[in-house]
Amino acid sequence: MNLNTVRYILGNLLIVLGISMVPSLAWSIYYGDSDINAFFFSIAAAIMVGALLRSKAYLRKDLSLREGFLIVTLGWILAGIFGALPFVFYGAVDTFIDGFFEAISGFTTTGATVINNVEALPRGILFWRSFTHWLGGMGIIVLFLAILPGVGAGGFHMFRAEVPGPSVSKLSSKIANTAKILWCIYMGLTILQTILLMVVGLNLFDSLTHTFGTVATGGFSTQTLSVGAFKNPAAEVIILIFMAMSGVNFSLYYYLLRYQWDRVFRDEELKFYLGVIIAATLLIAWNIRGLIPLKAGLFRTSAFQVVSIMTTTGYATANFDLWPAFSKMLLLLLMFFGGCAGSTGGAIKQIRMLILFKYCRRELTHILHPKAVVPVKIGGKPIPDDVLRNILAFSFIYIALFVLGSLFIAMLGEDMITSVSSVAATLGNIGPGLGSVGPKSTFSEIPQIGKLVLSFLMLMGRLEIFTVMLCFTPSFWQGVTILGKFRDYSLQKAMFFWC
Repeated sequence: MNLNTVRYILGNLLIVLGISMVPSLAWSIYYGDSDINAFFFSIAAAIMVGALLRSKAYLRKDLSLREGFLIVTLGWILAGIFGALPFVFYGAVDTFIDGFFEAISGFTTTGATVINNVEALPRGILFWRSFTHWLGGMGIIVLFLAILPGVGAGGFHMFRAEVPGPSVSKLSSKIANTAKILWCIYMGLTILQTILLMVVGLNLFDSLTHTFGTVATGGFSTQTLSVGAFKNPAAEVIILIFMAMSGVNFSLYYYLLRYQWDRVFRDEELKFYLGVIIAATLLIAWNIRGLIPLKAGLFRTSAFQVVSIMTTTGYATANFDLWPAFSKMLLLLLMFFGGCAGSTGGAIKQIRMLILFKYCRRELTHILHPKAVVPVKIGGKPIPDDVLRNILAFSFIYIALFVLGSLFIAMLGEDMITSVSSVAATLGNIGPGLGSVGPKSTFSEIPQIGKLVLSFLMLMGRLEIFTVMLCFTPSFWQGVTILGKFRDYSLQKAMFFWC
């Protein structure tokens, strides 16, 4: 493993992160808020540490898979650490752990917050809070590959480690071009939604911040009551539509732009995704019909919460924690479905759910007809056995993390509903849960160690579990030696004793 190349790329990432704070600083200067110094210090810290990491390091284009996974994992951790600095320096949070939680929640597009009075924050902090969503939605590494494509063919390993889904396909022969295509589509949706929100009455600042949270399926709002605070049905419909669009595989938009309509209309995952949304919306609308009259927007409210939860956005227009048990249980189950592969949504993903259903159906067929050959197919093509194994392993580890995380949070003294939903909401990158972490509450009452665990779960969920887990296995570090006077001891042994 070439650690000099790892240092070089991480240094560049921190410099890009520092520069990305400049728009937030501009808002602070424009409004003359008291968070100007917080951004100056944060920008300086990120750029200086980035330059230090880059010093005497070099770039090697033939990155290995291990180097790609390590860069992605450390890059996201560093983004959380340095992204927390504006919150800490300004005093928006009480501890650095709270700031790290807020930053990781932003970058992973989770939308869980520890800040109780959002309206009291200055505009620069609010903008940075939402901008972290936008940066993390398509991916920090994908952005890096788009603007600094010097890593060559080795960039595919980083792309593969960050982009969600059981398999990764390139839209172009060059991974840098694929990254540019995805970011252009992403920016196009951002610009379009911002304009539409301004047309229906939101100001530029609120339009931008809520667009960042929508297209990234993040959920941070400038209002404590989230989107419902605006009391603007037109804005709710626009956000609803763009949340649903952001939960779709972004490759399909590329095919639409190239007039490859058949590839879109025949996409099984898209059909499954839309079917789940429609079915869940109708069921919840039927269940809450006594709470919300039809004329008051029964179907709009139901669809908004279904799409918000399933795409892992986390915006709210109603306090669904007060809804009947059936609706709350259905929303909790939708937290595991997530968006489509290749979207900005989190959780298990629709394609994995669809393949798991088909796999179970095949096993039932095998019980009745042991000699039958029944391949699992998506779009008429059989799924390779290695992809099936990956999906089964991913699903098992995901459920295991959910169970262990829920037990840990419960051990800290939280009630069952809060424990279960807080872990489901953070591991799935959703945001609000139920109970003490419901849509009208925050995660501020969770103990500090609990916030660290939930932050780790957010990172695991965003990077699809395997990327992070591999970096903590001793075999991952085999052959890597510690530099200096400790070079006779392998890093593999150090990691073994650390674990």
